[in-house]
Amino acid sequence: MELLLTSFGEAATYGLYILVAVLLLLLMITVHEAGHYFAGKIFGFGIEEFSIGFGPKIFSRVKKNGEKFSVRLIPLGGYCAFCGEDEDADDEKAFNNKKPWQRIIVLISGALMNYLTAIVLIALMFGIYGHSAIMAYQTAEDNPYGEEYSLRDRDVIVKADGKTVYLITDLMAALDGKKQGESVDFYLFREGEYITVPIKLCADADFKNVEDLETVSRALNIYYGEEDGEAVSGFRTTGLKLGFFETVGRSFEYSFKLAGTVFTVFRQLFTGVLGIKSVGGTITTVNVAANAIRAGGVWSFLNIAAFIGVNLAVFNLIPFPALDGSRVVFTLIE
Repeated sequence: MELLLTSFGEAATYGLYILVAVLLLLLMITVHEAGHYFAGKIFGFGIEEFSIGFGPKIFSRVKKNGEKFSVRLIPLGGYCAFCGEDEDADDEKAFNNKKPWQRIIVLISGALMNYLTAIVLIALMFGIYGHSAIMAYQTAEDNPYGEEYSLRDRDVIVKADGKTVYLITDLMAALDGKKQGESVDFYLFREGEYITVPIKLCADADFKNVEDLETVSRALNIYYGEEDGEAVSGFRTTGLKLGFFETVGRSFEYSFKLAGTVFTVFRQLFTGVLGIKSVGGTITTVNVAANAIRAGGVWSFLNIAAFIGVNLAVFNLIPFPALDGSRVVFTLIE
C-alpha cells in the first residue's frame, strides 16, 4: 500500500511538471501568434480570429470590429487568422491585398516576438542565477600531465581557447582540430578568482568534428561512465554572476548559441549523424521540458522556455512549406 501511494505521488508530481511544460509551450505559441496579431493591427490587416489552442471551442468572444477571440480545448497550438489570407478578397484589409513589405513584417513578427521574449527570459535567468557555464564537477584520477595542467573539481569554465563557454557544445567547438598533449588556454573561475590555466589534452582521440560528450570528457580528464544504462559525465551546468551590462550583452550572445544548436541539429540530420527518430514533435518537446523543469527548478524553467522561444523563432523562419519562412520567400519573389 505504501509503495502504491509513493508511486501515485510520483506520478501526480510528474503530471504537474507535464502541465507546467504544456502551459509553457502554449505561452510561447501564444506569444508567437500575438506578434502576428499586433503587427497586423499596426498595418490595418483584417483579423478574423485569434485562437489560443486548437480543436473544439471552450470560450469565444466577438469584438465590435468583428474580430473573434477563442480559447480551444487542445492547448498545444494556436493561430491568428487574417481576412483573405488563403483566398482572394475585395476587402482592402485582406492579407493578400496588402503591400508585400507589410506582409513580410507581419509574417516575421511572430518569430521576432519569440526571440525577444527568449532574450528577456535569458537576461532574467542570468540576472538571478548567473550566466550558463560548464563546471568540472568530478575530475578523473591520474592525470598524466600533472595538476598544473589540469582542471580541478568545481572549476567553472568561462572561456576555452578564447571562446566563451555557455554549453558543452562550445567546449566541443573549442577542442575541434586539437591534438593529444596540446595546450589549450582555459579562462576559469577557481576558488573565488578568475585565472587562466593552460590545460593539456589527455585523450588519444580524434579531435576533428568533435560531437560527443565522451571525447570532451576524456580530453579534459573528466569522469565519464554509465549509471543505470545512461551516460554520466563529470561536467555540470552552473551559473556565473556578472555585472548588469555584461549580463545583457551575454543574453544576446547566449541566444545566438541556442539558435546555433537548432542549425546544428539540422546539419546532423542532413549528414546522417543524427537519425530522424531522434527528433520528436510536440509531445517530445513537452516531455523534455517537463524533465528539465523537474531536474533544475526555476533555472531550468527559464532556460528551457528561452530555448523553446529561440527554437520557434528559428524554425518558423526556415523556408519549409506551411512555415512562415516559406511564405516570406514567396512574398519576396512577388
